[in-house]
Amino acid sequence: MKKAFTLTRHLLAITLLILAGEVSAAGNPVSGVSLLTALNDANALAAHRTDLKVLRVEGVSMLPFFGPGAVLVVKALPVEKLRAGMVVVYTNRFKETIAHRLLGRTSAGWSAAGYNNTEADSTPVNSTNLLGVVYATFHSNAKVDPVMLGAVNAGTPVALAAPAR
Repeated sequence: MKKAFTLTRHLLAITLLILAGEVSAAGNPVSGVSLLTALNDANALAAHRTDLKVLRVEGVSMLPFFGPGAVLVVKALPVEKLRAGMVVVYTNRFKETIAHRLLGRTSAGWSAAGYNNTEADSTPVNSTNLLGVVYATFHSNAKVDPVMLGAVNAGTPVALAAPAR
């Protein structure tokens, strides 16, 4: 019951922030909850589904949609169901986990790029490197108690919203 209340509270806060248009000075959407609360809410959403995975965001290439302090819930999806404009999470040729938007199909897979990137990523998205599509985004104030920082960093994989490489 407590997790449902926390999730409801977080979703209400996001809705109010969207209506108010609140973003940080850098254009990063923020909410009034800590990163730890956002992670807990995202994990509560993903807890009962094997096709959902939680990642936290580092980087600014996807602003103003999400940036540092955001938490993504990623849903596994077959590559055949991908469409241009979807935001996906995949592993690039440098073994980095990337969260970017699909631009279009190529002979090698899908071309992807961050909203703020001037060029596409060098690694095409295909069935061998696709982790899934962004199913939900939880914004936070990107703050975490220093005592909890190690647990947050160790326990949650990172999706980079970064310049093309």
